[in-house]
Parts: sequence; C-alpha cells; structure tokens
Amino acid sequence: MIAPLRKPSHGQHAGSQLENLPHNLRELRKERKLTLDELSVRCGVSRAMISKIERGVSIPTATILGKLAAGLEIGLSRLLGGGQLQRQALLVTPGEQPVFKDPDSELERRSLSPLFSDRSVDFVLNTLPPGRHVIFPPHHDGVEEYLYVAKGRLQVRASGKVFDVGSGSMLFYQANSEHEFRNLGDEPAEFFIVIDSTAAK
Repeated sequence: MIAPLRKPSHGQHAGSQLENLPHNLRELRKERKLTLDELSVRCGVSRAMISKIERGVSIPTATILGKLAAGLEIGLSRLLGGGQLQRQALLVTPGEQPVFKDPDSELERRSLSPLFSDRSVDFVLNTLPPGRHVIFPPHHDGVEEYLYVAKGRLQVRASGKVFDVGSGSMLFYQANSEHEFRNLGDEPAEFFIVIDSTAAK
C-alpha cells in the first residue's frame, strides 16, 4: 500500500513552502542548544540575518541557506521541509515537495525526497535561468553529489575543477568544497542532483 504524505495546509503550494523555514531554523538551533551568536559564528552568517530568517522577515540566498545547513550539520531539504516521516512507501505529489527560489540567481530548488529522520540521501530538481549562476558552500567531508542535466547546458565548478555538462550527461564530485553552477545556454537548465551523505563524518 502506498501512503500519501500529509496534505499541505490551506493555501500552501509548491513555490510557497518557505513558510517552514523560520520554524525549522529556530527549532533546529534550539535542539542543538545554540544561541543566535553561537550559530552565527558556527556558520558564518550574521546574527541579524539569522534572526530575520527565524522571524520570517527575510528570505536567504542559496549561499546563506547552504551555510546555515552546514552549520547545523543537516541537508538543505531538512531545513526547508516539513515534519519528518516514518520510513515506508510514500507518494510525494508536486504540492508536497518543498521549493526554494534563490532571490539572487533565481535558481529554483525542488526537494523530491521524503523527509525521513535517518535520511542520508537527498534527491532534488534544480532549474537555473539562462545566464545565471549560483554558489553553494562546502558540505561536510564525505558528502558526494551526482548531477544529471536533463535539459540545457551547465558549467559546474567542483573539486577544484570546471566541467561543461551538457544535456544527458552526469557529473560526480566530492561536495566538501565550494561548488558553483552556471547556465551557459539560452534556455533554462534543468538538472537533478542526488546528495549522498552516507559517508559524511
């Protein structure tokens, strides 16, 4: 039997699910017994910015979001998603997939994986407009990424190298250093990433 995820709250739809971020960030910080100042030092994001995000008055960029996730030692989807789920067969419909849109690059990041408490693999769909680029900070040692371009052409800077990744090509890289995605084409680039943290330290 396939169990659907819980239905989104009234008015919630893909593209507006940043409503979970303020609560998630605050609760995750408190779970780790961190003050705003301590989290600021740990992730390299200003105390004022963290406070604004927790109060829901500021939308972070992809870079800031990545720094917060790294500082809390979690994946981006855990930071953006709803409640954690029991591991079982689940159907995740489009309206139940948390979506983050970077205000700087206009990258759209859609979390496709169910949010299990023990999840160490994250599956996401990214859409990057033409001529735009986005930078993500390093993950922890042991985190690896598998990137597949479904549409368009992407330049990826990872592991100290630059790769030109066309439609239908796959790129593997260690994600413990800064990585950048740049759309070289004249159409939106759509690319899937599987983030594997099973070997993370």
